[in-house]
Amino acid sequence: MPARTFALATAWLAARGWRPFAFQRQVWRAIAEGRSGLLHATTGAGKTLAVWLGILERFSAPAPVDIAQTAIKKEAKAPPLTILWLTPMRALAADTLRALQAPLPDLAPQWSSGLRTGDTPSGERAAQARRLPTLLVTTPESLSLLIARADARELLGSVRLVVVDEWHELMGNKRGVQVQLALARLSGWRPELMVWGMSATLGNLDEALRTLLPAPDAAAPPPAPALAQGEVAKQVLIDTLLPERVERFAWAGHMGLQMLPRVAEAIEGSGSTLVFTNTRSQAERWYQALIAARPHLAGAIALHHGSLDKGVRDWVEHGLKHGRLKAVVATSSLDLGVDFLPVERVLQIGSCKGVARLLQRAGRSGHAPGRPARITLVPTHSLELVEAAAARAAVRAGQVEQRHTPRAPLDVLVQHLVTVALGSGFRPEALYAEVRRTAAYAGLSPEAWQWCLDFVRRGGPSLAAYPDFHRVVPDGEGDDEGVWRVPDARLARRHRSNIGTIVSDAAVTVQFVGGGRLGTVEESFIARLKPGDAFLFAGRLLALVRVHEMTAQVRLAPARRAALPRWGGGRMPLSSTLAEALVRELAAAARGELGSPEMRHAAPLLALQQRWSALPTPGTLLAETLKSREGWHLFLYPFAGRQVHIGLAGLLAWRAARQAQGTFSMAVNDYGLELLSARPIDWAALLPALIALPTEAPADAAAGRRPRLLAEVLDSLNAGELARRRFREIARIAGLIFQSHPGERRSARQLQASATLYYEVFQKHDPGNQLLAQARQELLDQELDIDRLAATLQRMRGQALSVHALARATPFAFPLMVERLRERLSNEPLAERIARMVAELERAAGGAAAGDEGAQSVQEALRLSDGEAPAGDAAAGKARRARRLRKARP
Repeated sequence: MPARTFALATAWLAARGWRPFAFQRQVWRAIAEGRSGLLHATTGAGKTLAVWLGILERFSAPAPVDIAQTAIKKEAKAPPLTILWLTPMRALAADTLRALQAPLPDLAPQWSSGLRTGDTPSGERAAQARRLPTLLVTTPESLSLLIARADARELLGSVRLVVVDEWHELMGNKRGVQVQLALARLSGWRPELMVWGMSATLGNLDEALRTLLPAPDAAAPPPAPALAQGEVAKQVLIDTLLPERVERFAWAGHMGLQMLPRVAEAIEGSGSTLVFTNTRSQAERWYQALIAARPHLAGAIALHHGSLDKGVRDWVEHGLKHGRLKAVVATSSLDLGVDFLPVERVLQIGSCKGVARLLQRAGRSGHAPGRPARITLVPTHSLELVEAAAARAAVRAGQVEQRHTPRAPLDVLVQHLVTVALGSGFRPEALYAEVRRTAAYAGLSPEAWQWCLDFVRRGGPSLAAYPDFHRVVPDGEGDDEGVWRVPDARLARRHRSNIGTIVSDAAVTVQFVGGGRLGTVEESFIARLKPGDAFLFAGRLLALVRVHEMTAQVRLAPARRAALPRWGGGRMPLSSTLAEALVRELAAAARGELGSPEMRHAAPLLALQQRWSALPTPGTLLAETLKSREGWHLFLYPFAGRQVHIGLAGLLAWRAARQAQGTFSMAVNDYGLELLSARPIDWAALLPALIALPTEAPADAAAGRRPRLLAEVLDSLNAGELARRRFREIARIAGLIFQSHPGERRSARQLQASATLYYEVFQKHDPGNQLLAQARQELLDQELDIDRLAATLQRMRGQALSVHALARATPFAFPLMVERLRERLSNEPLAERIARMVAELERAAGGAAAGDEGAQSVQEALRLSDGEAPAGDAAAGKARRARRLRKARP
């Protein structure tokens, strides 16, 4: 094959003063050779141009020679759908389309382009129903909807290449499985189909490539796939806004607004800034606080998250892109791939909890080759100073989290069967072979496949009498004999309106009484409010007027304390990669090595922890025991993340109860866990037995331990109730219950009641139902992370146990005590209790003045987090703090 010069792509770049990088040429060559692949490169290095210009070189007609020919080409009918570009988010889809359209007038003037997501207007959808554009930017859900069309094969059979953007965001979840199934379908229609994935933050590239591509046909194998890595040097600057005062007794859970003055100064001293928070509630509060602290920036500071109305999000994105906004407070809605060149700096409020997420957010600044990315970490409590130092060390060492595909989720497969039946229909033998080409279902057994067929045909033995569950049936006559299809138009409409794997609490629309729409909040939040109650949303203080048919009507409220909406997914567990880096930083501190500004700033906290107890190291497992008025405490610090600690705490409490009868209170955070017994218990003597791996298993057979460990974990928790909650999501994806019918939306209470009914029916009349088994397995794998729990127990057994009897709570133990108190105390009693505890501990550590200062700091943090204005009448604020401080003193 003659060498390709890629003259069109090179000339297009040269006209803009650019030259292609070596990795871009590598991608162009691979696409020219008909190869699929994965491109991994830092954010802003030019991944999109690498893949897109290679596509245009391969598939577009030669560039026009003169103006007359250009006019003729533009008048010619555009080629059929050729390129599908999948993105995980709607905001990313719109921005991606704008970027992809830039070279079309020069390199492919005859091509048409379009967008298809949940935000696409009905008029544009109608036009696409008649003819899809040559390039279509879409989401996994919208692609599944296209596959569900009766003419799906005619529409999508012309696709020659699919790009999956931000593959790391999809690979490890059910949306990624949905993509795998769709790609297997498309490649079955066109065996030479090319697939390219793009990512900036993956630690297991070979596995990521294998997961992305359908298994090749052994009879006609395609060219070997390519793994391209961008070697363009991208400087990532990571620093931290250091607080004026380090709390030696830090506790998580407040908004971090004590850092507001420093953040406001950083915004004013920078160009365009993105301020990331980890939750939508935190974004709402920080946006309101910044406006109050810097009123002159009103109109130059904006808010962005996924629950806001599309019009609001579009306005913010355009303002960022054109440099009209000084700062935007955002959540993960702006995490991915959106190209905002004016952004110079990213501020991250609180810990990112993972190295990949930190790099992803850092890449939103300096989004161009040669420009450094800068992210400034803003700790919300003192222990996050250590996390900040650990995150920077992990980035320097190139340590990024791995992601793995879910294995054979049958709820997604059941949904896919109905989707394909709605489309061109299927023959079971052929579709089984197609499904097994995906990484997620490569090991799918014939028995599991037959169960899925039976389930979509008649709902299984317990639902066979109900016509609504006869969703797919085989044709019995003619040329289509044996082809499975959906026979009922009503069931077809219901399925199409519920395609997808994103499951959340039912959304309630928020709009002004006059009709202006603001966005959506979770129904469970609105259900707690009474008419007249105030809450913060869309950067406004609103008062609830009434709730009618899943719409909350509101009006602007006068200034008062406000509630903050809740959204799911707010608690992100600490990743194992970051946790290991964190322990290494603590081990260095134990040796007296404080090599970063963050660690030097956290020195008072670390020194006190070491004086009263010890600091953990990779080779030691730190445990602390304490006798207080509440009982006998055990504090244990595996540093394995919140999810693992939930299962571990339940397991240890269950094992302890078998040794000595009693009940235990539990608390967990990302660093450790607390067990509290009201009866006397010698935790130090009992602990070695508690952390043992199951003794019945062979010493060299880790796989043999897993079933015994599973049984113990399930016995130690209310596993039935946890699995029941998990089942609701599975039932929705599998089509047992529906978030909405055409023209109707169902409340969260209705959905939960329906899911509970099915769960109980299956348990009683169909105990072998595979969805019940899946609920239990997902509980173990995803909520409790059983594999990581087993690895944590294995690691703990290999560490030297370091047990310290305490006279009082240490800086590490204190946040666990607060976590437990939070579960049973309301805001005001909790504030008073925390303030008293901090005052007592600070006096023990450093005198009465330190105690008073610590209590005042607690009150100030709680005042800001509860929604009181951060700026206002100084005298009134001082008097209010004095009153609260007097109440807090013992």
